[in-house]
Amino acid sequence: MFQSFAVTARPEQGPPRLAALRARLAAEGLAGFIVPRADVHQGEYVAPHDERLGWLTGFTGSAGFCIVLPQVAGVFIDGRYRVQVKGQVDLAHYTPVPWPEVKPGDWLRENLTAGVVGFDPWLHTRDEIGKIEAALAGTGVTLKPVANMVDAIWPDQPAPPCGKVVVHPLDYAGESSSDKRARLAAELARAGQAACAITLPDSISWLFNIRGSDVARNPVVHGFAILKADGAVTLFIDPAKLSDEVRAHLGDAALALPGDFARALTTLAGPVRVDAATAPLAVWQILEAAGVAAVAGQDPCLLPKARKNAAEIAGMREAHLRDAAAMAEFLCWLDANAPGDLTEVDVVTALEGYRRATNSLREISFETICGSGPHGAIMHYRVTEETNRALAAGELLVVDSGGQYPDGTTDITRTIALGEPPAEARAAFTRVLQGMIAISRARWPRGLAGRDLDGFARYHLWLAGQDFDHGTGHGVGAYLSVHEGPQRLSRISDVPLEAGMILSNEPGYYREGAFGIRIENLVVVEQAPELPGADPRPMFSFETLTWVPVDRRLIDADALSRAERDWLNAYHAEVRDRIGPRVSDAARAWLIAATAPI
Repeated sequence: MFQSFAVTARPEQGPPRLAALRARLAAEGLAGFIVPRADVHQGEYVAPHDERLGWLTGFTGSAGFCIVLPQVAGVFIDGRYRVQVKGQVDLAHYTPVPWPEVKPGDWLRENLTAGVVGFDPWLHTRDEIGKIEAALAGTGVTLKPVANMVDAIWPDQPAPPCGKVVVHPLDYAGESSSDKRARLAAELARAGQAACAITLPDSISWLFNIRGSDVARNPVVHGFAILKADGAVTLFIDPAKLSDEVRAHLGDAALALPGDFARALTTLAGPVRVDAATAPLAVWQILEAAGVAAVAGQDPCLLPKARKNAAEIAGMREAHLRDAAAMAEFLCWLDANAPGDLTEVDVVTALEGYRRATNSLREISFETICGSGPHGAIMHYRVTEETNRALAAGELLVVDSGGQYPDGTTDITRTIALGEPPAEARAAFTRVLQGMIAISRARWPRGLAGRDLDGFARYHLWLAGQDFDHGTGHGVGAYLSVHEGPQRLSRISDVPLEAGMILSNEPGYYREGAFGIRIENLVVVEQAPELPGADPRPMFSFETLTWVPVDRRLIDADALSRAERDWLNAYHAEVRDRIGPRVSDAARAWLIAATAPI
């Protein structure tokens, strides 16, 4: 099994660790310390060596941070984790803080009158620290870069990862690494920049056409890179990760140890581009101390990586068809056996088995979220040996999962009725479905961003006085990170959507203690087909990548408009045509029934 059901953190472990950290801070003359989720590469997902936030607090979500002060320790969590955090931290010692509604600088002003708050400059970006310092201006509270205080008290901290690197074939990448480097170097030259520092793991992996296993579930490589405007590039990576095949693939790229990255920065002739939103603050500090000019600019890999080329899109299409067939086999099995005596762990185990049966699965793309009944309301619920719950008739089951295949990354959520669903859940499910359909059918003028489309997914929920506390969609990589920026479907995203960008379309609704609902397909931005009589205006639309039935038992067909019903019936017909030839006889019979018109 890729998935583990072990308990990785317990609330009772937090208080003694918090006491040890406070003692260390007092010894160093610090009034506080900021403990982020991030690692030195600023990727969203971290290796066990870097799970400082989870080790200290017990909270294991993929976003958040803790600020430890002498009398209070605030755990900052966004809307996805406000239920989860209550069960993972000792609430007598840790205080959940709604973020980003409450900003860390404002919280510090309220909870500390004077003193120095430490932070590790390798674990924070310049933007992040700058905003906090701006909020603290004029107070008696200051921030100070220091050695990591959590590492100092973590006696059995795991070693840094050293996963083997593999070559990502050109047939899947669609562009050679040397061509990518030349293209980005030319961009630096046009901008008058001598070099750029690259720190994000998925940027490194994309730029060099390599994949790795330094982070579970995401085939990324830990390292740093410096790309110069003349096309020369240095990859700072542990040599133990590299085979002879990979070294040959890297060609004329210079190789150096990760520990040499800081020194190499000091030898550059500026100006050096550094991404203020993704690069560690330490990079800026090193350049400044060496007198090397640094300029803020976006990581040059981000947008090219987000705009998938024809080969990447073709790979993603095939990966999604393969994955959809596995999902159909799984849903057929689930309908025949649930609720029975099944538990959440049984469901997760079975689903991974069907994906493994494709003989193409490299990894799952994240820990499967399988929440029955009230667990479905925990947006990023992870079942463990202790939380494992039996399925029960009359409840909903949320299954959010995905696979990492050599040609693509998948991410799909389906909500399944276990017997007769409650009327209020059926009504909410239909509103969520209407939002998913609205995004799927959207057409919009070139230049609009995710924030301009996000409301489409919420409109019917808003009419009922309901909403959901997460973005409608995130970017997805091509056999890379299942969460990829900078594109998003979110009310805070101002990045214009462009052809080739792949996003999730996943509205939801959650009632704490009762049920959760989420429906998710992946979509890719494309040039919108021409319409008779339309203005000569460039427009975009979405191509659907995910082909798995939506549970018809949860749909109030009378609440759908004719256009919504037509879209759903056409989608289900295409699911049947695309997936039917790929599944067993039993799954094909189930698929025909599951995709019958409404």
